[in-house]
Amino acid sequence: MNTTAVRAGQAIERLDVSAYTVPTDEPESDGTAKWDSTTIVVVEARAGGKTGLGYTYAPAAAGKLVEEKLADVVADCDALATGEAWEAMAVGLRNAGRPGIGFCALSAVDLALWDLKARLLELPLVDLVGRARDRAPIYGSGGFTSYSLDRIREQLSGWVRQGIPRVKMKVSRDPERDPERLDAARQAIGDETELYVDSNGALTRKQALRWAERCAREWGVTWYEEPVSSADFEGLRLLRDRGPAGLDIAAGEYAYVPADFRNLVANDCVDCLQADVTRCGGITGFLRAGALAAAFDLDLSAHCAPSASVAACCAVPRFRHLEYFHDHVRLEPLLFDGVLDPLDGALEPDRSRPGNGLELKRAEAERYAA
Repeated sequence: MNTTAVRAGQAIERLDVSAYTVPTDEPESDGTAKWDSTTIVVVEARAGGKTGLGYTYAPAAAGKLVEEKLADVVADCDALATGEAWEAMAVGLRNAGRPGIGFCALSAVDLALWDLKARLLELPLVDLVGRARDRAPIYGSGGFTSYSLDRIREQLSGWVRQGIPRVKMKVSRDPERDPERLDAARQAIGDETELYVDSNGALTRKQALRWAERCAREWGVTWYEEPVSSADFEGLRLLRDRGPAGLDIAAGEYAYVPADFRNLVANDCVDCLQADVTRCGGITGFLRAGALAAAFDLDLSAHCAPSASVAACCAVPRFRHLEYFHDHVRLEPLLFDGVLDPLDGALEPDRSRPGNGLELKRAEAERYAA
């Protein structure tokens, strides 16, 4: 490594953007949405002969936003000054709108810049970010409302056989069907595996309170994610305060800007805060969310995007687990080399490789070009 050149600062030369859409293996749905494909926007940041890779799960329009609003903002910035670039991008998005697709775009760039910095310094990303642990516990996530009972049993029990001691399924699209679905799940995973549920904000407050009590009593559910909309602070607080003991209320996957996390925490909405590194401002935003959670004696759980998340998960002070989401677990090995496999219910960063350890498989990825 040419330490003199790196210390002097390498200017960011350019951002390259691509988008890919990968069909799901069968139609999927949750409490409030249906889909049959997943789109990923990939950003590659270049400087000093190195390339950093980041991405977000968002419409292809997020890539256009990177090109129109963010590429010029970070061009010629010091590749080591990730915080400076983050603040400049946040300003650059002011009139376009920060929450939502704006911060998805920013997140992809931030992830790419952190990876670039690590590669310039010839360090594994987890060490650069500030490793507080060597591995990130995971939970299997899927169990879509569109699945047959056999598919639910197969998927959830498969994670248990992999050594993953906690699994999550979607509920609340058709509450009348949920009891048999939950029965199938619990029978498939046994009594020792933790069972989580996610309504994706589909229920009213009273409905959610009734289901919280029933899920805990009948199926031993210990995690209830977005029983009501994450914008319903009073509803989340009601569930947190009046729900059964031992059932944690979680939300935060749709938190984008720092104020979104502050609102969830300051309004006593959650027992465990969630953050998505591809939405919340990349690694920079994830670390800030983690610090906020710790200041309020809350754990942080990472939402989806396992390969993009693992390094940041190993750095936050109070970390609970990382969502090992079926769609992303399928997609990431199709597009990237260096994807991690679970070991004893956790992902462990590969510290033998610089950066995040991922490389875009260009030829294979082209078939999915959006």
